[in-house]
Amino acid sequence: MRAAAGALLTALDEPARQRARHDFDDEPARRWLEYRPRPRPGISLADLDGAARKAAHRLLATALSPAAYAQAMAVVALEEVLDRAEGWRRGRHSGDYWVAVFGDPVRDDRWAWRFEGHHLSVSMTVVDDQVSPAPIFLGANPATVRHAGRPVSRPLGPEEDLARELLDALGPAGRTAAVVADDAPADIISATRPTAPGRLDPLGVPRGRLTPTGRALLDRLVALYLDRLPPELAAREAGRLAGGELHFAWAGPAGPGQRHYYRIQGDDLLIEYDNTTDDGNHAHTVLRRPASDFGADVLAAHRAAAH
Repeated sequence: MRAAAGALLTALDEPARQRARHDFDDEPARRWLEYRPRPRPGISLADLDGAARKAAHRLLATALSPAAYAQAMAVVALEEVLDRAEGWRRGRHSGDYWVAVFGDPVRDDRWAWRFEGHHLSVSMTVVDDQVSPAPIFLGANPATVRHAGRPVSRPLGPEEDLARELLDALGPAGRTAAVVADDAPADIISATRPTAPGRLDPLGVPRGRLTPTGRALLDRLVALYLDRLPPELAAREAGRLAGGELHFAWAGPAGPGQRHYYRIQGDDLLIEYDNTTDDGNHAHTVLRRPASDFGADVLAAHRAAAH
């Protein structure tokens, strides 16, 4: 990751490098999550030459597993699909993704970076060569593109299908505990806040109350989100969560093609999914660590060791 970030900065000319780089202590710019089409810190891929764009994608690939990188690239490509569906009115394009580096990845013991645009935000913080990997947001609009009733594109299909399988496996009593509202919220509740809420009520159903099949499906769903990370980071995060209690909550109807939402909460874990606009064809997903987003965990350990 350090080598890829250094290669990116080397590939930029001086004006582009100045736009891409920020001070690590620039908290408003560093603690940033924005998945809507808005101005954002950094430099746009559209303003880079081919070598620099490739360097930005290589940096992104250090933070994601091959499957999650494929999802991210599908999300980027959907900008062109969405622009066509909207009659080309908003000028969306797949180059409207931005990369920002905070601090000096070659020399500093504290640095961070982000790759972000519409429906994609990946933030990584590195302190003393420990990587803190969150938040990670992936969205899709349209969530599904179909031809003759069959999906042609469905980047976040596994996140929906596995959660529905879990909901079905809960049985009547389990679903009663898990479904916390008849209507889904308008968006993920943590939204674009720089600090995610540590707890969202009602919690839903605890893992300990599930059947063995339900527990296995919930574990698979959590693993699906953790496996957005490279294997070594995913394994570390799974180990951190081992033994803690998880809760699963659902809002909205259970049937496909309707507006729905779910979340999973655990010790320093918040996973949210919603598909609540465009008649259930516009999905948002996020993996957050409420107490550790944007490197709060590794920064606290660094301060304790240094002082």
